[in-house]
Amino acid sequence: MTTTRRKIFATTALPYANGNFHIGHIMEYIQADIWVRFQRMMGHAVDFVGADDAHGAPIMIAAEKAGKTPQQFVADIAAGRKQYLDGFHIQHDNWHSTDSPENTALAQAIYLDLKAAGLIETRAIEQFFDPEKNMFLPDRFIKGECPRCHARDQYGDNCEVCGAVYAPTDLINPYSALSGAKPVLKSSEHFFFKLSDPRCVAFLEDWTQNGEHVQPEVANKVREWFSVRTNPDGSTSEGLGDWDISRDAPYFGIEIPDAPGKYFYVWLDAPVGYLASLKNLLEKRGQDYDAYMADPQLEQYHFIGKDIVTFHTLFWPAMLKFSGRKTPDRICVHGFLTVNNGEKMSKSRGTGLDPLKYLRLGMNPEWLRYYLAAKLNGRNEDIDFNPEDFMARVNSDLVGKFVNIASRAAGFLGKRFGGRLGALGGPGQALLAALRAQADVIADAYERRDTARAVREAMLLADRVNEYVDANKPWELARQEGQDARLQEVCSTCIEAFRVLGIYLKPVLPALAANVEAFLDVVPLRFAHAQAPLGAGHVIGAYQHLMQRVDVQQIEALFEPPAPAEQAPTATETIAPGGEAIAGPITIDDFAKVDLRIARIMKCEAVEGSSKLLRLTLDVGEEEPRNVFSGIASAYRPAQLEGKLTVMVANLAPRKMKFGVSEGMVLAASHGDEKARPGIYVLEPWPGAQPGMRVR
Repeated sequence: MTTTRRKIFATTALPYANGNFHIGHIMEYIQADIWVRFQRMMGHAVDFVGADDAHGAPIMIAAEKAGKTPQQFVADIAAGRKQYLDGFHIQHDNWHSTDSPENTALAQAIYLDLKAAGLIETRAIEQFFDPEKNMFLPDRFIKGECPRCHARDQYGDNCEVCGAVYAPTDLINPYSALSGAKPVLKSSEHFFFKLSDPRCVAFLEDWTQNGEHVQPEVANKVREWFSVRTNPDGSTSEGLGDWDISRDAPYFGIEIPDAPGKYFYVWLDAPVGYLASLKNLLEKRGQDYDAYMADPQLEQYHFIGKDIVTFHTLFWPAMLKFSGRKTPDRICVHGFLTVNNGEKMSKSRGTGLDPLKYLRLGMNPEWLRYYLAAKLNGRNEDIDFNPEDFMARVNSDLVGKFVNIASRAAGFLGKRFGGRLGALGGPGQALLAALRAQADVIADAYERRDTARAVREAMLLADRVNEYVDANKPWELARQEGQDARLQEVCSTCIEAFRVLGIYLKPVLPALAANVEAFLDVVPLRFAHAQAPLGAGHVIGAYQHLMQRVDVQQIEALFEPPAPAEQAPTATETIAPGGEAIAGPITIDDFAKVDLRIARIMKCEAVEGSSKLLRLTLDVGEEEPRNVFSGIASAYRPAQLEGKLTVMVANLAPRKMKFGVSEGMVLAASHGDEKARPGIYVLEPWPGAQPGMRVR
C-alpha cells in the first residue's frame, strides 16, 4: 500500500428526488462509506459528497399531482434523507441538490465548452407527443417493447432487461405511461452531444478498455456499445450514437444557454451534480474549486449501480474530457441486492427490506453494515440477503468470534489487576505478530472494495485468537493459586489482539469502534496503529457489552408483510416516537422523586417456573447487593448480562412475588406495539459510570 498522502474526491450515485431511499441506495452508500473511512484511516484526505437528482418531467408531474411546486416537492423529499444516512452511520461531507446555482453554472459551462469543441449540433427530430396530455413525452413516460431483446414494458431510453440504450422512437408498440394513449410523432429541434465523433470514440475505447477505470466485467459490457448498432431509421452503423441532450418546455430543469424553451435532459445535468456538491462544500470551507480540481494529484471515484453504467462510462467521461475537465479515475460498479437466493424484493410479499423499518425495529445498523460488507467483493455482481445467513454471520462471527474476545478477558483484568495490561509472553507475541502480518492483505482488500475478503481475513484471525483463549483458559487460571501473572499475560494478549481486529473492522463498524476506543482509552484508531502494542502498564476501562445478538423475532418482524390498510410513513410524516405518544408534562420535583441509580449486574440467572423472568443480583454501591426480577428473558440470556452496567429505579417499594422479593426495577426500552415491533433493550450507561451513581 502506498504511504503517500492521497487526495480523493468520492461520490455516490444521485438518487432521484421522487421518493424515499430504498435498500439498494443504502447498500451503495454503505459500500462507499466503508471505502472512504478506510482511506481516512490510512491518512488520506477524502471529500465524500452526494446530492439529490432533482430535475426532469417525472418530478414536475409528481409535484403537480401533489399540489406543490417542483422546488417544494424535492425539498420535502430531501428533508427525509438525514434519518437514513445518520441511521446507518453514512457520513457524506456534503449533501446537495442538482437544482442549485452551482449545478446550473457548471452544467451550462460544460455545455458551452462542448459546443466550442464542435461536439454539439442541433437537428429536427420527430418526438412522441401525448395527444391527451398535450405535451411531449419524456423518455421515462414512454413504454413499449425493447427493440433489441423484445422485453415488454420497457422505458423509452433504455431496457432494464438487456441494458440496451436507444431512442424512444425505436420502441415497438409504444404507449404513454401517463394516459395509456398511443403517442403521435411531432417534429421538434433537439440538441445532440456528438458521441459518434471519432475523437470521442477513440478516447472512450481507450478509457473504458485500458483496465484502469472500470472493472473487467464492466469493460466487457461497455465494449458492446462500440460494435454494430441499429439507428432509428432501421439502418446500422459502427460505433457510438449521438446523445439527445435536450427536452422541450414544459420541463423542470436547467435551461440551455441561448435556447429559450429548451432544457437539458436530466441525465446531462445529473452527473454534473457531483461537481456542484463538491463546489458547494469547498465554498463553505472557503476553498477555491478551480484550484482544487486542477490539482494533478486529485483522484476522482464514483460509486454507482449497474443500471446506470452507460451514462457513467460513456457520456460522463466524454463530457468531462472534451469540455477540458478532469475525467474520473474509477467508476466503481456494484450489482443489485436480492433476498432469499435471488428473489426480487417485494414489500407486499414480505420480501422487501425497508431501511426505516429496520431502524424502527431497533436493529443495530452495524449488523447490516457488517453483513453487506461480508458479501460485497468489489465486482459488478448481485448479492443476496438471506435472513438465516444474516443471523449466523452477525451472531456467530461478529458477536461470537470478535466481540466476545474482549468480554472473555476484560473482566479478569478489571477485577484482578485494576484494568492494567501486563507483559506478553512468547506465544502472545507470536499471535500478535501473525495478526499484524495480515495488515497489508486486509488493507489491499479494502482498497479494491473487496470487503468480503477484508471481513473474511479478520474473522480467520479472530478464530486464531479464540483458539489461543481456549488453549490458555483464563477462567481456569483465575481459580488457580499462583497463576495471577499468567492470567494477566493471557488476558492482556487477548485485549491487544482485540484492538488489532478492531482496527481491521473499523471501516465497517464505526460506532462499535468508537466504543472500543473509549473502552481501551486510546486515540481514534488508524491502520498504522496495528503495528504497535498498547504495552504493559496501559490501563483499560471497565468493559461494557459492545453488541447484542440478532433476535429471530426481529427478523420475522422485518419481513412481515404489511397489513392491507397499513401504509408506510413518508419521509416527512410524523411518527409517534417508539409507537406511543409522549406522556403529559411533569415538574422537576416530580422527576426528583424517582431515584435512578447505576447498577452492575453481578449475577443473572433464569427463574425456574417462569419463561419471562430473569433474577438479577445488582451492585448499587450499597453494602449488600439487591435482588431484582425483570421480565426480559425473551431478549437476553443470563451470560449476556453478567458484568454489565445498567440503570435501575432504586426507591421503588419492594414487591413480593411468587419467586421472591424484587427490590427495584431495571430500566429497559421497547416499542409501544410489542407484537408488531418486538424487542427489549436494557439501558446501558457509557463506560466510566460506577455502581451507585445517581442518574439526574
